[in-house]
Amino acid sequence: MARYAEPMARLIEELKKLPGVGTKSAQRYAFHILRANDEDAAALAEAVRNLKASLRLCSICNNVTDVDPCVYCTSPVRNRRLVCVVEEATNVAAVERTQSYQGVYHVLHGTLSPLHGVGPDQLRAQSLVARVERGEIDEVILATSPTLEGEATAHWLASALRGHAVRMTRIATGVPAGSDIEYADEVTMARALEGRRELR
Repeated sequence: MARYAEPMARLIEELKKLPGVGTKSAQRYAFHILRANDEDAAALAEAVRNLKASLRLCSICNNVTDVDPCVYCTSPVRNRRLVCVVEEATNVAAVERTQSYQGVYHVLHGTLSPLHGVGPDQLRAQSLVARVERGEIDEVILATSPTLEGEATAHWLASALRGHAVRMTRIATGVPAGSDIEYADEVTMARALEGRRELR
């Protein structure tokens, strides 16, 4: 690999930490930033700093937000008794693109993955369980991805909530098995929500 000046080498190493960015892409991005005018480079740096300083997790649903509670949890037109459980905050956008869901969300920030050391204690599920126990929720839609980890997480949550007065449903197989719902198109995601099934 070519040897770069220390600041360039450091930026390339940091960019390689981004998902899907390899050495060549990191080099292209780094040189693009170097060629950018000072204002654009400063705006990028400020946007990253502001992102880290301003965003937090919603105290109710764990979605990434700049206000707490988030806009979904405080919306007067949302059905707060209908909760869609997703793996990551990026999955909220996939559901929202359907324009057919008017409930609220709960973000787990992961899935069960024993091979990677992720167990129930590492998921942000306790506040959801507490809301169900308090009788604040009528239906929980388990919208985890149809992967091995997503299915295991859905079954674990269904077991954790069983015995409470709450309807539990699972999104239908409109989302292809083995894929991530973040990449589902609007029609597929809408059909998955419409075709959700009861968990027993």
